[in-house]
Amino acid sequence: MILIALGANLPSPAGPPAATLRAALARLERRGVKILCISSFYETPAWPDPSDPPFVNAVATVKTCLQPVELLALLHGVETDFGRMRSVPNAPRSLDIDLLDHNGCVMTGGPILPHPRIAERGFVLVPLAEIAPDWRHPVTGQGVKGLLAGLPDVGAVRRLP
Repeated sequence: MILIALGANLPSPAGPPAATLRAALARLERRGVKILCISSFYETPAWPDPSDPPFVNAVATVKTCLQPVELLALLHGVETDFGRMRSVPNAPRSLDIDLLDHNGCVMTGGPILPHPRIAERGFVLVPLAEIAPDWRHPVTGQGVKGLLAGLPDVGAVRRLP
């Protein structure tokens, strides 16, 4: 299973964050990445500065013949297409797309897989649990529900209508 996470808290040329996520998924499809399943959209407070606009987040399962390095390059290209500017870590952004897992592959160089902070992020684990409740962390073997149980901030992740 290949998993990606999407998030935005600034508008892009496609519109507000939720519209940006939908447009980014459509752009991935046009570039040959088959979108298999998309979670609901969730709103979460910005971090580290909660006075920044809240994020809209989602997780999707995808199918592609691209290997992790190639897929990550494509994801970064789509971010750029939607106005992503890389400044300081955790800055507000028009689009962020992370490669979470690529068929259970474990990599320590190039892209780090699974995503190195997946187990710490309620805004990733909540939508992940919605679409892949049986997913297990390829390194620790922990299931998504167990990972969620260890997080204090899960209540801040709110499903959007």
